[in-house]
Amino acid sequence: MAWALARSPDYSSASPDRDRIFCAPGNAGTEAFARNLPIDPLDAAALVAACRELDIHVVLVGPESALAAGVVDVLESAGHRCFGPAKKSAALESSKAFARAFALRQGIPCARTDVFSEPGSFLDFLDSMRGTRLVLKKSGLAAGKGVLDSDDHEELRRYGLSVLESDTLLAEEFLEGRELSVFALCDLSDRLLLPACADHKKALPGNRGPNTGGMGAVCPVPFADRALMSELERSIVDPTFIGMAREGLMYRGVLFFGIIVTASGPRLLEYNVRFGDPETQSLLPLLDSSFLELCSGTAAGRLCSMRPRFSDELACGVVVAAPGYPGSYPKGLAVTIEESESSASMRDGRSATALGSRSLLFHAATAKDPDGRIRTGGGRCFTAVGVAESWAAAREAAYATADSLHFEGAWYRPDIGSAYYDESGSAAS
Repeated sequence: MAWALARSPDYSSASPDRDRIFCAPGNAGTEAFARNLPIDPLDAAALVAACRELDIHVVLVGPESALAAGVVDVLESAGHRCFGPAKKSAALESSKAFARAFALRQGIPCARTDVFSEPGSFLDFLDSMRGTRLVLKKSGLAAGKGVLDSDDHEELRRYGLSVLESDTLLAEEFLEGRELSVFALCDLSDRLLLPACADHKKALPGNRGPNTGGMGAVCPVPFADRALMSELERSIVDPTFIGMAREGLMYRGVLFFGIIVTASGPRLLEYNVRFGDPETQSLLPLLDSSFLELCSGTAAGRLCSMRPRFSDELACGVVVAAPGYPGSYPKGLAVTIEESESSASMRDGRSATALGSRSLLFHAATAKDPDGRIRTGGGRCFTAVGVAESWAAAREAAYATADSLHFEGAWYRPDIGSAYYDESGSAAS
């Protein structure tokens, strides 16, 4: 988001310096085009003080933990304009139980769901479902990893009981289909759908292994044609916003719809109340108009006048992760980035390649040590993105940039996008 703000024409032409975009706390990548502030995103009082001191006129709240904690409530009560929901609306993401009950009240198609708050009823339910594949979900925030789908009774039992030690548990029917990620900008009266993306949640090739926060994404998605998007709007998007207005949940920001397209039609999997990676890292590079104007206009309630333009290119994003992720992983690993034609410039996040494509490198929880060396700080460390007019060129640019990163145990999924595009760039069957 910070990178997209910095490349907005109305920002770039006004000032080349870093003192108009501020990141709290930022990382080793954002410091190239923004001023990093040593502030915890959950420290609302410090954020309010920074807004006053630095004359910040709009705040884009990215982390789900900050939204769930009510940072927007504090900022708005202090008179600062925000792009993001108040705590009440953030419950659409921070409580899957709340979100599923909301969706059912609106008649939105989703998986059959049972909700449990204590072990006894869950174990009785599980015994009645022996041999059935189920999806178990932690109700609260889990960085995309609080999900297990399995037909192994003992595995389901262990996972469900571990969740119930501290949270509410959802048990859903397992749905077969193709997943889709859809973002909609919204203010208090309007909404605007953005091009669909596709995340890759599983850790291993072929969508196997444990769930992660996302191992890569593509945009656009070939099967998300006009007919499907119209059906999505009718059955899921419109009822959601009608229900949000009815129940006092509307806000200025972005709402994410996690969708699975089954043989019986699209079904809602989850809501998020923010831009999330890795989808955003493949979506925003295709934006041909000002992200600054788009966010500022949304925060000001002027979404009805926004007409964002997106290029006809293809984007492939590949997450480079730390060893052990999504389980336990080391932090502070020293990173070396090869400087080559396919590696992204730290100044503006892009460089030309011999294929006529663009490559970008987005940092996650990275930081620089006292010697100026980049070190990892999380499980998903970078996303390498390739953008081109052909799928082959976009994919090659992304993986070339991923290969330019070196730190101990670095790994990535080698098949990002292969379920959606074949080598020629045509829609995969």
